[in-house]
Amino acid sequence: MKVGIIGSGGREHAICKSLINSKKIDRIFCFPGNAGTENIAKNIEINLENFELLKNFILNNEIDLIIIGPEKPLVEGLVDYLEKYKIKVFGPSKIAAQLEGSKIFTKKICEKFNIPTAKFGIFENKNEAKNFLVKSKFPIVIKADNLASGKGVYICNNTSEGNLAIEEIFNGKFGKAKNILVEEFLDGEEMSFFTVHDGKIFKSFQTAQDHKRVLEGDKGKNTGGMGAYSPSRLINKDLEEKIINKIINPTLKGLSELGTNYKGFLYTGLMIVKNEPYLIEYNVRMGDPECQTILPKIKTDLIDIFLSCCEEKLNEINIEWSDKKSLCVVVCSNGYPEAFKKNIEIYNLNKVNLGNEDYLFHAGTLKKNNKIYAVGGRVLNFVSLSKNFKTAREKIFSNLNKLNWKDGFYRKDIGYKVIDK
Repeated sequence: MKVGIIGSGGREHAICKSLINSKKIDRIFCFPGNAGTENIAKNIEINLENFELLKNFILNNEIDLIIIGPEKPLVEGLVDYLEKYKIKVFGPSKIAAQLEGSKIFTKKICEKFNIPTAKFGIFENKNEAKNFLVKSKFPIVIKADNLASGKGVYICNNTSEGNLAIEEIFNGKFGKAKNILVEEFLDGEEMSFFTVHDGKIFKSFQTAQDHKRVLEGDKGKNTGGMGAYSPSRLINKDLEEKIINKIINPTLKGLSELGTNYKGFLYTGLMIVKNEPYLIEYNVRMGDPECQTILPKIKTDLIDIFLSCCEEKLNEINIEWSDKKSLCVVVCSNGYPEAFKKNIEIYNLNKVNLGNEDYLFHAGTLKKNNKIYAVGGRVLNFVSLSKNFKTAREKIFSNLNKLNWKDGFYRKDIGYKVIDK
């Protein structure tokens, strides 16, 4: 069969790499893909905002299944559009995708169904939000309501930091902002909990711990993710049951009352406080870099999982996993998450020595004249599996030393809570 993957990041390269191992797949198209996917699939340069153009390409090339990686096309309703033309798509509907598209949409579901989450206020203009800060207890969390690629969250320790966050969001740093969300700060530890859904049932799809801050020790600005490890050190049977019963099931009930179900990956971002889960946010797709961290552990044919979700037959699939630990370190362009140079050549990739349980997933890369160039903020993802996290990280560092890319940087402490403590 023929498969198409929408997206150009490390997540999409990891999906592509997992699928290429399936005997059921003849050809993979990536829209637009990157330098990594180019080696194993056909990259297609196409305007992803032109749904009709994309639909015509899919039909003309008789692609059997489309997998949507990033959030933007999901929030904009690409699944609904393609399904009108009888194209099989893995991903949630436009309504369901509002779980990520609007933090306020999600908060209202939390309010209605008593889902544990941080107390919050919604504000439509700068003055209202700033006046609220004067009466607030710090630290406080300020969020852009709309999509912000994981960067539209500010943890503010005082009024001046809060005012700066409000100014940046309402001045359009993350696109046009109609509303802003101000939340209480929850003092706990974050965890990413993944599930896969077919519209009727869902199954667990592992856990991970992302490292969002750009600097070591979890300091500095938020990023799309500097690295991750799986499984989370926090997960246990009791906690998993609480997450499902207190958070995921009520959310699905809320969606059903809005006339929709949920199909695809669901990323539940949590704050764990004394073994109690609080919802921070939903993402309506696999996380990045959590996807790169989790997929190398899967034993079941990934295409079978995708197809079973599209055909509402997830109950017929047994998802099997390796019990190895997995760790991912992201290499970024110097300057990220602020301004960075593009079209910088990456040398020494041929010196990287990947063993059977080592992976290199491309993200912001482009292949031109047989050379690899960095064109994005997050550039490469180094992943290793091992019996323990310490060995996995050591294997990654060995390859990072061989890469020795002077125009990039990475955090050297990914996984420090499970390795260094």
